[in-house]
Amino acid sequence: MDFVSTHPALLRESKQADRFAELYQQLGRLWEFLALRCDHGAGWRKTKEGNDVCWVCGTLKGKTEDWILLPCKKRKKIGRKLLPNSGVTFPDKSKATVVEDKIEFHGAKLHVDVHNSYRSQLFRDLDMAVAAERIARLEEDGIECSIDGHIASIRLKKRRRGKRPPYGAFVWELPKRRLQKFPLMVEYDSCGNLARVSILRPSRSDESRRRRKSRHSGQALTRRQ
Repeated sequence: MDFVSTHPALLRESKQADRFAELYQQLGRLWEFLALRCDHGAGWRKTKEGNDVCWVCGTLKGKTEDWILLPCKKRKKIGRKLLPNSGVTFPDKSKATVVEDKIEFHGAKLHVDVHNSYRSQLFRDLDMAVAAERIARLEEDGIECSIDGHIASIRLKKRRRGKRPPYGAFVWELPKRRLQKFPLMVEYDSCGNLARVSILRPSRSDESRRRRKSRHSGQALTRRQ
């Protein structure tokens, strides 16, 4: 890389300079790949600035990498499963965070949040402790699936600002007239244990038809008044 970067051809514009520049970019990618694959088994050496760097790939010890290389065809894996690792209640979430990362993968959005317990003010005069938790959220086409240590929930639509929060109840608490409006199917095994919950998504045409119907009914009510 030193030979390519200091070549005299790079001092002026030419086809040869373009080839050397492209070659330098390819060498840089190969060096990044080497650094990510290196196990640093050859040990570390000290630089003039006092930093520890790998003898083979030159990676700084204890420094995080800004880039991640993933295979195109094989199984892709980033990081490892982390859990809350402290019983201390921290003063804020930034100090309590173990890992918080997001990725958009082929249109689907994944958000992983792992934190220890921390103090928070839900309201101005209410100081409370938020429990340590690992939360994974997956969002696809406006539907969000959230999984933590206690609840796996699916949110079909977001609540608009100014609207009342939705009601909540167990299935057995709801009257039959309510259940008939919910396209919900429950699967269970031979022992009667819950195995799967399926929700039939309304089509976009049904949603637009329902929206037009509510708008027309509102206009008719306004005319009567």
